[in-house]
Amino acid sequence: MQKMNGTQTLSRALDILFALAEAGDTLTVSEIAEKVSIPESTTYRLLQTLEQNGIVERRGRSRIALGLRILDLARSLNLQFQRDLLPLALPIMEELTEKVQETSVLFVRTGNNAVCIQNVKSNSSLIQFSIENGRILPLHLGASGKCILAFESGKVAQRIFETIEDAEDRARLKAELEAARAHQYIITKGEVDPDVFAIAAPITDGHAQAVASLSVAGPSFRCSPEREGFIIEAVKQAAVELSRRMGAGH
Repeated sequence: MQKMNGTQTLSRALDILFALAEAGDTLTVSEIAEKVSIPESTTYRLLQTLEQNGIVERRGRSRIALGLRILDLARSLNLQFQRDLLPLALPIMEELTEKVQETSVLFVRTGNNAVCIQNVKSNSSLIQFSIENGRILPLHLGASGKCILAFESGKVAQRIFETIEDAEDRARLKAELEAARAHQYIITKGEVDPDVFAIAAPITDGHAQAVASLSVAGPSFRCSPEREGFIIEAVKQAAVELSRRMGAGH
């Protein structure tokens, strides 16, 4: 067998990490070797190196999982991402809120949920929607989460579908996600909070994957058919501009 060079070794090690991440569970050495198409002996050696550095760890008898070091790296990356995103997002959100006179919110994905990391409330409306930073919502409920889910990988979507028992609800969600991808926005009314509408558009990276969602939310009675189109276009334009600025920063 020809010995792998440094680049090949790194590539195979990354393949192993991606295989473990996509599995969402522990795998045996044999299962990992099959998924990344390399011999078990090579897989074992790579796993030894990864384990020594805390990148993977053994669970039970011959079960392999991602290690705690990966979580540390992921947290650091997430914090760095949010530090990059928020300064770019805030002026755009303030302009959007001023334009539509409704609350604007920014959500990112965390596991099977979406979490609010920024909100800008309108000062001119007597009745306004209020949401706190840190609020967590399921990805499959509400415009903000669904908008992110629509542009996530098939693995993430499948994981969410498996949590929904009713076949009609799964079919409805699938149709909503397809529409969101086609039209670059999603709208919900009363789905998370009674009598509250939300219109969300994706913040995408250079690979057309959503890294966040930008939404406008407010009392449903202020989302009349005449006003709905205006809000949709405002949200979409703001999301496109933020996506452009995010891309320019990387």
